[in-house]
Formats: sequence, structure tokens, C-alpha cells
Amino acid sequence: MTEAASGAVLDALVGRRVAGEPLEHLLGWAAFDGLRVVVTPGVFVPRVRSELLVATVVRLICARPDPGSEHESTGLPRPRVLDLCCGSGAVGAAVAARLPASEVWASDVDPVAVACARRNLDADRVVEGDLYDGLPPDLHGSFDVVVVNAPYVPTDAISSMPPEARDHEPLHALDGGPDGVDLHRRVAAGVGGWLRPGGRLVIETSRGQSALTVAACEAAGLAAYVVRDEERDATAVVTR
Repeated sequence: MTEAASGAVLDALVGRRVAGEPLEHLLGWAAFDGLRVVVTPGVFVPRVRSELLVATVVRLICARPDPGSEHESTGLPRPRVLDLCCGSGAVGAAVAARLPASEVWASDVDPVAVACARRNLDADRVVEGDLYDGLPPDLHGSFDVVVVNAPYVPTDAISSMPPEARDHEPLHALDGGPDGVDLHRRVAAGVGGWLRPGGRLVIETSRGQSALTVAACEAAGLAAYVVRDEERDATAVVTR
């Protein structure tokens, strides 16, 4: 490429960034938990706060008596994790990097996100479907952890989001319904059949909505508690 052509390309990228397009979409990747995660246009950009999800999953898996041993109840040779509403698959990719012995699955309703996640994860374990619908039935009752970054922005708050998100990320990855936790209710209501005995659900939420997320889990018969990371301003709810 000539110097003039290179300059033209750079000018075009700068113009797109000034117009509000996320830097990660321009670069084609995002920094997340020490990884470079592929992020394509039209896909939710992973946030640093979601690294709390990764740390929580790792803590829960490593708290088992022997993370590498077979489960007495399922005979699984290694921990199994589901990255639900996976977007780019950043959370699942980071879990896989930190726990190489784990088997990570991922699911998203958006085919654009699924195509992106297949570049960051084992493509054969990334499925398309509404929540659990695309998962193979033989995975019932086998997950140690289901980790979820479902949308949790209340519908009326979408218009006040930064233009990078509001104008360039898919609405279904942002809009959590009137109170922000519609998807959390659906996730919690359906998770029971997918967890092994003693398995956990981990859901990202906000400080202000954490009580609603806990209530959604409790309504589904799950005991739940809140975890916080003040440095990342991150909040998650964990079931037990």
C-alpha cells in the first residue's frame, strides 16, 4: 500500500471514530482479561467490568474438591461452562484461557454474534438459539456454571447511553425490558435443567438493579447473592 493510500485509510478510520463508531469495531478486536478478542461490527463490545464474570467462574470451578476429576453424578472428564448470551464469546474465551481443562460452550440468538464467537471459541461448541434452545439435549444437567451477560439496561434508559453503544451495538444486546431484568427472569427460570447438582448461575447486573436480579433468581427457586468488584465498578449475582 502506498503512503498516500495508507493515509487515506487512516483518515477514513479517524472519521468513522469521530462519528461515534466503537474503536473495537474499527480495530477488529477488544482487549479483555488479557486477551485480544475478535469483535466485528454489529456485535456487542465486551466491557472491562465483565471480567468479574470470568474471575467468579474461575473461583467457583477451582473451589471444587478436584477441578480435573470426573463428577460422580455425570461422569464428565472436566468442568463444563456455558457462556449464555455470549456476544463475541469474550467471557467464554477468557474462561477457556484461564482454565484450559474446561469445556466451554456458548450460545446467542444473533447469527452475527454467533459467527464472531466462533472465531474466539471452539466453533463446534458455539450454537445459535434463543437462550438454551440451540444447545444439544444431551447437555442437560451437565454444566458446572452457566455465566450470562444478558442485556440489563431498562428500555427507557437506552436513549441516554453513549452513541458508541446506542447507535452501533444491536438493540437486543442492550435492552433489558421495562425494568432491565426481563432476560434475567427468563435465564433463571430455564437454567435448572441445564445445571449439574450443585451447579451455579452467574449473571452480570448493575449495582442499582442487583436486588431485581436476585429477586428474579429467587422467583425461579434459586438462592442468590451479590458479588462486587469496586475497581471495575462491576456487579454480578451468583446462585447457590
